[in-house]
Amino acid sequence: MSKENIGDGVASGITPNGRSAPAGTLTVSSAIVPSAIDDATRALAALERISAIIPARDEESSIAACLDSLLAQPDVLEIIVVDDQSSDRTAEIVRQRTAADPRIKLLESGGVPQGWVGKNHAAAEGAKSATQAWLLFMDADAELLPNACARAREIANESGAGLVSFSPEQITVKWYEKALIPFIYCRLARRFSYADVNNPKSRVAAANGQFLMIHRSVYDAIGGHASVAGNVLEDVAIAQRAKDAGYAIRFGSGAGLVRARMYRSFAAMWQGWKKNLYRLMGGTPVNFRDEISSIIPVIPFLLILFGLRYPLAIFAGVLLLLVRQLSYGAELTRNQYPFRLIIYYVPAVLLYAGVLMASYRAHAKGKLVWKGREVAVDPAGKLG
Repeated sequence: MSKENIGDGVASGITPNGRSAPAGTLTVSSAIVPSAIDDATRALAALERISAIIPARDEESSIAACLDSLLAQPDVLEIIVVDDQSSDRTAEIVRQRTAADPRIKLLESGGVPQGWVGKNHAAAEGAKSATQAWLLFMDADAELLPNACARAREIANESGAGLVSFSPEQITVKWYEKALIPFIYCRLARRFSYADVNNPKSRVAAANGQFLMIHRSVYDAIGGHASVAGNVLEDVAIAQRAKDAGYAIRFGSGAGLVRARMYRSFAAMWQGWKKNLYRLMGGTPVNFRDEISSIIPVIPFLLILFGLRYPLAIFAGVLLLLVRQLSYGAELTRNQYPFRLIIYYVPAVLLYAGVLMASYRAHAKGKLVWKGREVAVDPAGKLG
């Protein structure tokens, strides 16, 4: 998308590259000076605001902070929480907030239709009720910092992107969070680099559902959440559909803009990554095998075992393991994590390998369990 094709407040101008815009759209014409078009479309874009949509199921521990952070964003004119049959106080907390601020609306998902993942259906229901030009899909565990939405709109206006997503700062408290979550995000950075995702010549696409802002015209054009109804990686799938349709996307670090503590117990963390990790790492047995072999320091571990009989081997094994650990420390720094998390390298490798194997086995069976619901997925192939 070129900068000339921005905007859909009064007249939609976000269109796929190389495609004609609908009637009434502001587009470049040989009779109009391009700078005037830029000024006009930027002026229209500046009028556009955001509808925030939060699918929520059993989020009583985080929903209030999420809502407070959204209320502090001047660009957000409405906040739609879709309660997805929560069994805790989520709906009650939101209901109390709706009485205090009319910008907040509470909807009920009404159950999960056949072929849908519950979160995707709740998000789709929220989108139906949204009134603003931009739709911001957020997870209830995410909190926005000042000017996060203004920055997202600024990026969209400058680049002509129809989708902007931030990867939040990850808050880690327990040792297992400090071990596994940074390790996973470092692995994801290898597969979905920001440069590749933002490059229109690359087919690589990604987004983070904790902050995914998409223009209504783009959302409708690619079929919305209905087009990814049964996909457990709906954020990545939506980004892929948008990019494949010719829309520019922008994905980047949310440092200083968005933060999230994804899981508050070991069981929730394990279940969450078990649901997603196999697909995130490629979703094929070959990808799975390659990923396992690349992260386990086999030679250092073998040398340390041999050291039980040949003491010199222990020294060589520990030295090689230290090299791997230092390499991980450099990767942590590149991905804006504290270098000190290097101390969790060995437990990180073991946890990562374990949850990736669990994710593969779950996908091989063709069904997952998430937040008390069974979710059908396309069965993974067998390892050759």
